[in-house]
Amino acid sequence: MESEHSAYDIIYRYTKALSAALGYRDQMTGLHSERVCGLAMAIGIGYGLDKHDLSALRVSSSFHDIGKIGIPDAILLKPGKHDETEWEVMKKHSAIGEKIMLATEMEGSSRAAVAIRSHHEHYDGHGYPDRLSGEQIPICARIISIADSYDAMAVTRSYHRARTHRDIMEILHEETGVKHDPKLIAIFFDLIENSEFKANGKSL
Repeated sequence: MESEHSAYDIIYRYTKALSAALGYRDQMTGLHSERVCGLAMAIGIGYGLDKHDLSALRVSSSFHDIGKIGIPDAILLKPGKHDETEWEVMKKHSAIGEKIMLATEMEGSSRAAVAIRSHHEHYDGHGYPDRLSGEQIPICARIISIADSYDAMAVTRSYHRARTHRDIMEILHEETGVKHDPKLIAIFFDLIENSEFKANGKSL
């Protein structure tokens, strides 16, 4: 198992080059991924994941949006909301990310790839791409989903203004059991109040 832990470090170093490339193409996505990793790791530690799961979480949360490198600029960088056809293309980024991670052919890559593929699944089974539900969704993906949702609402994008921490927490409360795992949300609610990634904080 120690070799698996080391393998994730190798994957992280190699895949970081692709992440940097995506960051140059879309700076917002690059910064977003860094914050999502920070939040996800805090949740994972709070949940009690062992070091091997935390290593997988570090890789998959850091590169959860790496598949966006395969989305056309006209859609990825569109200054406004996507229409239905564009949204179907955008949703492919999670499956593309899975393929990129698997292409490393490194030990441990399949575990990270599954989490990347599944980070937009919803707890009630209405997410994508596979409509998984509950604990069918890998634990790392369930954690990333919360961190991803929080940070996406906390910053201004071309298609929406940043929401306040209070507003975001109200939305996440409403999504508990629908989009997000109730047990993980409870952990997140406890830690976010003192997190450097809290909305309207210096890091944003």
